[in-house]
Amino acid sequence: MNESHLLHHLSQISAARIPVAPALTDGAQTLDYQSLDAAVRAFAAGLVRLGLPRAGRVGIYLEKRVETVVASFAAPAAGGVFVPMNPLLKAEQVGYIARDCQVQVLVTSPERLMALLPELPACPHLRHLVLTGPLPAGASLPVGLTVWHWLGLLAEGADHPQAGHRVIDTDMAAILYTSGSTGRPKGVVLSHRNMVAGAKSVASYLGNGPHDTLLAALPLSFD
Repeated sequence: MNESHLLHHLSQISAARIPVAPALTDGAQTLDYQSLDAAVRAFAAGLVRLGLPRAGRVGIYLEKRVETVVASFAAPAAGGVFVPMNPLLKAEQVGYIARDCQVQVLVTSPERLMALLPELPACPHLRHLVLTGPLPAGASLPVGLTVWHWLGLLAEGADHPQAGHRVIDTDMAAILYTSGSTGRPKGVVLSHRNMVAGAKSVASYLGNGPHDTLLAALPLSFD
């Protein structure tokens, strides 16, 4: 494979071409491309093992961190759809988005979970929580909602690798929500082709090369 058609091809091709080059830096932590791709593959396999269906929605309610990036690539790699939620949103807004697009898996932190607890019973399609840390003591969850630790699901996927659902470039990869400044936030559907073409276009007109380092100054949920 030497050409990207699906979103996760971007990391796969880079891992094959420049495996030990830095891919992602978060504070003191740096992942090279082969490590990033391995994490994406493992988390995608973990999502499949959870029963994520084709085009199943994976909500990501996190600040800028490694898990946010991995989940954003892994959900489409599993054949699902990632739904980035602005980390500045209030719990009620996150609940609205989860209900509106029928989020089935939510990736978040223990701290953010505590604020979301009142909203979870009103999210009937939500089946799985993936937390970046331990479940807080005293957290009362709706019946039928299972909880996974991020590292546990990564390990599960790494131990049981499996391909995601088959998708093509015109299939849905993401749903990005508007700010809702003039009413309720609205979901904007993006296909794999939309996202890959956008990435290539921006890299082209900015003249990005393999030795450039790019700073993400905005939330990763920003379009």
